[in-house]
Amino acid sequence: MRIICNLVLTLGLVILPHGCQLLLGWFGGYGFKGSMNYFTTSENLPWLIAFMVILLQFFGVLLIIAGLAGRLMAFAIIGLFIGMILTTHFDHGFFMNWMGDKNGEGFEYHLLVIGLALSLLIHGSGKFSGDYFLTKKWFNAKM
Repeated sequence: MRIICNLVLTLGLVILPHGCQLLLGWFGGYGFKGSMNYFTTSENLPWLIAFMVILLQFFGVLLIIAGLAGRLMAFAIIGLFIGMILTTHFDHGFFMNWMGDKNGEGFEYHLLVIGLALSLLIHGSGKFSGDYFLTKKWFNAKM
């Protein structure tokens, strides 16, 4: 059980700062308007996809941390990070750009996030999650 809690917190706390950058402009981010502009012009994403990326990395991760809709959010995170690899990071190779000598970042971080999200997708949010509480209460009410 402690492993699931650590998994949820690790996944949430690694992605949430990125969501804060995209939505709120914290931690040196561009905020919502700047992020939308980047995604729609530099990355050529449709505005709806750009909007969903920002919402998922902020509100979706908050749901993961709260243990609500964990499997659904994990599935969405997996899709998001596969999309990030295929559209942007694959061409820069496996490794992150630690030395600043490449034009972009590799996809090793993305694979780690996908692995964490896959574990959450398979195992769920755990016994102390909102999902567990709501599901248990719902099933008990039906019996």
